[in-house]
Amino acid sequence: MPVDIAKRSDGNYDTHFYAGQDEIGKDGVLRIAKAYRQKVAYPDFLPAWNPNEKYPPLEFHKFEDPGLRADPSFPNLLNGKVTLKPITPKLGTEIKGLQLTQLSDAAKDELALLIAQRGVVILEDQDFVDKGPGYAEEYGRHFGKLHIHQTSGAPEGHSHLHVTFRRPDRTEFNRVFRDKTTSIGFHTDVSYELQPAGYTFFAQLEGPESGGDTLFADTIEAFERLSPHFQEYLSTLHVIHSSKEQAFNSKSNGGIQRRAPVTHIHPLVRVHPVLKKKSLFVNRSFSRRIVELKTPESDLLLDFLYSLVENSHDLQLRARWGPRTVAVWDNRRLQHSASVDWEDPVTRHNVRITPQGERPVEDLKYLNDPTYFPHRDEEEEEDDDRVVYSKY
Repeated sequence: MPVDIAKRSDGNYDTHFYAGQDEIGKDGVLRIAKAYRQKVAYPDFLPAWNPNEKYPPLEFHKFEDPGLRADPSFPNLLNGKVTLKPITPKLGTEIKGLQLTQLSDAAKDELALLIAQRGVVILEDQDFVDKGPGYAEEYGRHFGKLHIHQTSGAPEGHSHLHVTFRRPDRTEFNRVFRDKTTSIGFHTDVSYELQPAGYTFFAQLEGPESGGDTLFADTIEAFERLSPHFQEYLSTLHVIHSSKEQAFNSKSNGGIQRRAPVTHIHPLVRVHPVLKKKSLFVNRSFSRRIVELKTPESDLLLDFLYSLVENSHDLQLRARWGPRTVAVWDNRRLQHSASVDWEDPVTRHNVRITPQGERPVEDLKYLNDPTYFPHRDEEEEEDDDRVVYSKY
């Protein structure tokens, strides 16, 4: 029988339009229901889905990491008023006494370096979102070419932003757990793109008094805990990442598709251009198959690597959110997961800015090489009950 792709799709209820609960305007634009729109604290950041908004495939572009421009002594970012507090010894830092909106370009470069070194930084009581969606887009461009998501909601007129919106309705909570026993779903944002996310900004507009935390896991630490021989073997492998299941999920809920869905092949182990360290680049949401292995071998190995990252609590941290909290993390070394652990009808409204990074490489000699692993988007064919991907 043909593969049931719906069974391979996660319910992206906080990013996708949901027919029957959300609304379609007279102009054809899909929006959150009016009853919810009227109650939000930041209406300019409400998500909308315009079915007429179409974009061509993303193309390769050179990425210059701002962290490589930074002064490692951080003279522009840190001063006597700024304090740093590590969340864990190796992962995560809380910054106090700093406003993102007051940083110079040199300080932004140093912020990128600090994020690369610590994985994620968390800043409370920021005036960042008060500046509006246009400001957020322009700010993000300093860190790379901004990504437009294939299916998620975005503020009208600001498609480079990605909005997550948990509706204040218990039925949404029930949908999350309709076919699952947990809301946890570790992933790396848009790993299926040719050049996935790099430094990522995520700001809370409003949310529950407690709950809705984000979990982060360090894939550099995960890789370094493996035996040297296993590290060497994994560094020879490549993985297919796919956006097609996410696209199907959007379509099945009545949502949109801004670009044709894609698959791309990336190294299973990538090298960070700033840290010069290796990390595991696989995630349960978007990784599909190891190219060099047979399906049962690939499934077994990928499941081991997923479990290593997801279940090793000693390489993770849990970030709590408050109003106007901003977290900035390095998608090239971290996986993350939302946590839906509140049941009351409370809005959780966040906005993400997603600068693209470099094309993942297993050796920095290939960095920004447009001919690295040249291949067209993988053609997907159905053969009986399995999906077959052509190789590069």
